[in-house]
Amino acid sequence: MDKDLQQTRNELTDYKFALDASSIVAITDARGMITYVNDQFCLISKFSREELIGQDHRIINSGHHSKEFFKEMWRTIGSGQVWKGEICNKAKDGTYYWVDTTIVPFLNDKGRPYQYLAIRYEITERKRVEQELQKMMARIIDVQEEERKRLSRNLHDGIGQNLYSHLITINRLLSEMDHPLLQQMQEEATQLIEEIREISWELRPSVLDDLGLIPAIRSYLSRYSNHYNIDVYFDCALNRRLDISIELTIYRIIQEALTNIRKYAEVLDASVTVREMDNVVRVMVEDKGKGFDLGNQSPGVGLFSMDERARSVGGTLSINTEPGIGTKIILEVPISKD
Repeated sequence: MDKDLQQTRNELTDYKFALDASSIVAITDARGMITYVNDQFCLISKFSREELIGQDHRIINSGHHSKEFFKEMWRTIGSGQVWKGEICNKAKDGTYYWVDTTIVPFLNDKGRPYQYLAIRYEITERKRVEQELQKMMARIIDVQEEERKRLSRNLHDGIGQNLYSHLITINRLLSEMDHPLLQQMQEEATQLIEEIREISWELRPSVLDDLGLIPAIRSYLSRYSNHYNIDVYFDCALNRRLDISIELTIYRIIQEALTNIRKYAEVLDASVTVREMDNVVRVMVEDKGKGFDLGNQSPGVGLFSMDERARSVGGTLSINTEPGIGTKIILEVPISKD
């Protein structure tokens, strides 16, 4: 029996050694006061063990996260559930560092937490690379949009105007003589002008730059419904212009989401909702169509593009879908108050 006990102690010592060597570890009591930290915690936070014991984690609070972020974390672990997430902390010298965190509540015989074990791994470099990639992606998207804008203007003001001039000439000829070839040329020129307008619109609708997001969405939904016989209910509570990069992101994600609905959902109606809540614009595109199993299906180019666009403006994209139930795409983008 003593041999088994000693073996268990040895195993626990080995586990602790492995954990301390690889992880940042802290234990707090039920009130969140720190009762234990390992050497890795002291090393990265630059606080001594004496400075940390008896304090709560506000001593390393960076101010990066909202109060609601930590309230949700405490709601989770307070109910006895494990919480996982990424946290930005501030060291004693004022530098910031990121940690991938798992907090495990220890429960008493009544099922209530009496202490919490937090295991963290530093991911500062990874977050730095992610931020650089996000900036790069934002720049690529900006360049793409500028090129689309240039092409759209060139098509509309160049080729489109030239074709319109030709159509005027053809109409003048038709007023003087009636000939089947002239009528054919008139029909073909009219069709080409319409196609040029459609391509120009798809590249970059001028109404988006001239009048803003909401008129652009309304115009797009009107064209969409007329072309594809899908009624789209639009509910909007946004009464101001946003930064053009945010407006473009919202417009493109709505455009891509409705394209997916047209291709795959097999529905006759859908809905688009735009809401401004506190410092966030929330956009929801929903259908009651086929849906799909997101877990067993790799994201396509369209979904990947939407996610990257959301990230480029600091937003988040979530997809809720289920076969036979439908799909709901939710975009949330932070905005300034003014």
